[in-house]
Amino acid sequence: MTAPTTAPTTSPTPAPDADLLVIAKEPVPGRVKTRLTPAYTPAEAASLAAAALADTLAAVAAAPAGRRTLVLDGSPGAWLPAGIEVIAQRGGGLDERLAHTFADADAGRPLVLIGMDTPQVTPGLLAVEARALRGHGAVFGPAADGGFWLLGLRRPDARLLRERW
Repeated sequence: MTAPTTAPTTSPTPAPDADLLVIAKEPVPGRVKTRLTPAYTPAEAASLAAAALADTLAAVAAAPAGRRTLVLDGSPGAWLPAGIEVIAQRGGGLDERLAHTFADADAGRPLVLIGMDTPQVTPGLLAVEARALRGHGAVFGPAADGGFWLLGLRRPDARLLRERW
């Protein structure tokens, strides 16, 4: 007598916790990393920006996400990995560009945004921050210079970024 056989069970892949966004400028000499000049040439500064953007996008490409979007001021280049959608930046100041970014990328899922020059980011760190949105309305990654490196919203609302508090 043989033992009954059962079909192997597989657990469904859990839905991703968030969509990931990178806001960036095309790494063009004279438009990026301008504070590095004159110690570096505009071409060297742009090369550094391209490398930082490529590293950031590689981390995003490897992180779990519903959708991965590059919100770009400029045109995509060889540094863009497969699987990352590109949309154009809109708006003037940073507040307007961030508000449009969240509005344009909103597909009804939480959104996690990072900048193009985020050397500390890893796929695991992005997953942790996205997962934190299960129990929090927002996540924030403050930077040492007073800015931020990450902003995540469980229910994206562009008005939060346009309002003057």
